[in-house]
Amino acid sequence: MSVDDGHYRPTYNDIHKLIGNSAKKIRDEFKPDLFVAIGGGGFYPARVMRTFCKTPGRKNIPIQAIGLSLYEEMGTEDSTQEKLGKEIVRTQWLDFSTLGKMSLLGRRILIVDEVDDTRTTLAYAISELQQDLEKQLAALPEEKRKTIPKTEFAIFVVHNKLKEKAASLPSDIMYFSGEDLGDVWVDYPWEMLDIDKHEELAAAQKKLRAEQQS
Repeated sequence: MSVDDGHYRPTYNDIHKLIGNSAKKIRDEFKPDLFVAIGGGGFYPARVMRTFCKTPGRKNIPIQAIGLSLYEEMGTEDSTQEKLGKEIVRTQWLDFSTLGKMSLLGRRILIVDEVDDTRTTLAYAISELQQDLEKQLAALPEEKRKTIPKTEFAIFVVHNKLKEKAASLPSDIMYFSGEDLGDVWVDYPWEMLDIDKHEELAAAQKKLRAEQQS
């Protein structure tokens, strides 16, 4: 397998450092009090981000998980196949019972995923969370609504692909990325069956790029 094959192979250490480098800015500029991890790629980054955002003497920031799959139905004469593509399918959503009476209201919510490719999944997550928020606000008496601080959303992705996106985000959403990339296929370590081979290829890829830049 060639290391110059259009794949980018970050290691666990690479990703850990990218998250750590982004965390200070996120702490200072956004101050999240709830993480929403988009599964399964957002689980590991959210857990690492919580470590870097922890304030000594305070409770850990809670992590909620949502599951979203992006599918496109491909019709054939004999069957219907599913292909990664256009349709978002919810496979898991927030457990509101663990978020307390205020739930999403007045929170500073950081949505975490591993990669921003087409932006379709991120835009869907924001839209659905905002709808949940509006329902919770509507259930309160009008006077009570006036006393609740505005809920803020932000996004963190480990990698942002610099390409035309299929969806857009609201202009008031703060956006953070650990690293910007071209339109390459990212091989994440948690997707690998042979982690030693992944580490070997990642090291060879770094060496090749260093030689090309020298």
